[in-house]
Amino acid sequence: MDKHNSSELLNSDFSLSKNASSDSLDSDSKSSSLNSKHGQDSNHVLGDIQLLDGEKVMGVARDVTYLCPYSGPSRGVLKVTNYQLHFRPTEPTSLQTTLSVPLGVVSRIEKVGGASSKGENSYGIEVFCKDMRNLRFAHKQENHSRRGIFEKLQQLAFPLSHRQPLFAFSYSESFPEDGWNVYEPIAELRRMGVNNDMWRITRINDKYEICDSYPAVWAVPTAANDDLLRSVAAFRSRGRIPVLAWIHPSSQATITRCSQPLVGVSGKRSREDERYIQLIMDANAQAHKLFIMDARPSANAIANKAKGGGYESEDAYQNAELVFLDIHNIHVMRESLRKLKELCFPQIDQTRWFSGIEASCWLKHIKCILAGAVRIVDKVENHKTSVLVHCSDGWDRTAQLTALAMLMLDPYYRTLRGFQVLIEKEWLSFGHKFQLRIGHGDERHSDADRSPVFVQWVDCVWQLQQQFPTAFEFTERLLITIVDHLYSCRFGTFLFNTERERVKEEVKTKTVSLWSYINSRQNLYLNPLYWGPSSFSNNSPPSQYSRPQMVLVPVASLRIIKLWKALYCRWNPTMRQQDPIYQRTRELVALRAQLEAAAAAAAGDHAARQHRLALTPPRVASPHHV
Repeated sequence: MDKHNSSELLNSDFSLSKNASSDSLDSDSKSSSLNSKHGQDSNHVLGDIQLLDGEKVMGVARDVTYLCPYSGPSRGVLKVTNYQLHFRPTEPTSLQTTLSVPLGVVSRIEKVGGASSKGENSYGIEVFCKDMRNLRFAHKQENHSRRGIFEKLQQLAFPLSHRQPLFAFSYSESFPEDGWNVYEPIAELRRMGVNNDMWRITRINDKYEICDSYPAVWAVPTAANDDLLRSVAAFRSRGRIPVLAWIHPSSQATITRCSQPLVGVSGKRSREDERYIQLIMDANAQAHKLFIMDARPSANAIANKAKGGGYESEDAYQNAELVFLDIHNIHVMRESLRKLKELCFPQIDQTRWFSGIEASCWLKHIKCILAGAVRIVDKVENHKTSVLVHCSDGWDRTAQLTALAMLMLDPYYRTLRGFQVLIEKEWLSFGHKFQLRIGHGDERHSDADRSPVFVQWVDCVWQLQQQFPTAFEFTERLLITIVDHLYSCRFGTFLFNTERERVKEEVKTKTVSLWSYINSRQNLYLNPLYWGPSSFSNNSPPSQYSRPQMVLVPVASLRIIKLWKALYCRWNPTMRQQDPIYQRTRELVALRAQLEAAAAAAAGDHAARQHRLALTPPRVASPHHV
């Protein structure tokens, strides 16, 4: 291969990329990932700020000082739009402190100092963010600029609290692909082989009357009629009955998901629920046993009996084995992340780094979730046994476990498009309460429903990437992009709590999907080390360089699990990677494509040459005279 041509192609690729949108999460940039590079795909520029479609400047404060905890005070102009908080320093030497922070990231805003404050930079505003950082701005009292900016920020960062729509309903950028078409529930069930002899597709919940937090389309045992489904819904918390999440292509062992049974203190039973669980067990002819994986610690499950919930009795559910996975609730996880933030921002105390990580218990929780998913995978893959997963209501820990187990079992979900389908299916359609857990546009920052459940799951996916670097079509850059836009409110994907609410609010017609944005620049997220089939080449044969995809069984041990510094510590310049890893990754992706194309061309030339030789008649030898 011509070395000059190779470098020329790569250089042209990157000269083009400089003009294209640089993702808002570029950890290679010297400023933060949601900072100066944000919004380069916007259609218009107003002064020094680049605006997205539908974005408008709503307030400006001059002579404001950004108190950067790393590079010190920087004076400049603070602008607030209906999407972002933008700060640009006036000194050219301080441009690294340029900020562009989506207002959806803001958790709370507080005034600092009062009329009697005398010290320099002691009067201003502090912005607390959901992405592990705080921002502090000092105002001059004589300018009287603080009040106006504070009120604008309060109104625009928390629009729902002020009866205003989220920015996603104003954002109107168009992309080549409509990301709302990525997931189609019937198509995904058919990919898994449903309908079949044992499982059927039902639309009994088409109007969300059986369960308002479940999707419209379910897969249930063929032998279960609609009356049985209604009876089971009455015995399960929130009506969240056991439905199919995934089915093994060869053994027909399944992963089903639901909420806790309403057994209560008196130990109520439901013959219909017991029969239904037996039908799930019977749908797998390979085994005569069912494992019920309860995500909770046993003490918590027992305590839930006092509230009318509880767990399945092995006496009532014949041939079922109950296993508690000891994953703690949303309140424990929220407190754990709070401790981790204190450790990572703004300054890192070197003397207590490891003890601080241990005290936060964050990695311990990650380990418990991974270990629980591994147990599910082991039962389904090695023992060919079906598994039923639930926690209390089945929309937090249950989603973590089913989505993680499916990722380990099914290589399709490890592709770029398949990963999007997995999130749409297990998290969005099955009613993880994104609105309550994240608090989109809501000023109640101390709400007890807030919890980093989804971020914790994304962290577990990153742990898998670290242990199996060739198994995923995408890099951690995709994961960080998803986490940032989980908060940003630029796209409609993560808005609201349930599929029913999204249908009611017409999210698919009134907002843009995050997947439209990601799939329009997929090369930014591709993993050059990936050796499986691409999800973007459905009509082309698999690459000859693909390898058979295997089930992933990670080591769920604190000896192996690591802190995801690229996410939690990214605002600290001393913790960032020093080499431009994203640029190197893109270079490798481009070079790999070149080499594969060159190899395919050489193989084609060789085949053509062989064909010509086969058509050429053999040369007749001249007679040999002695």
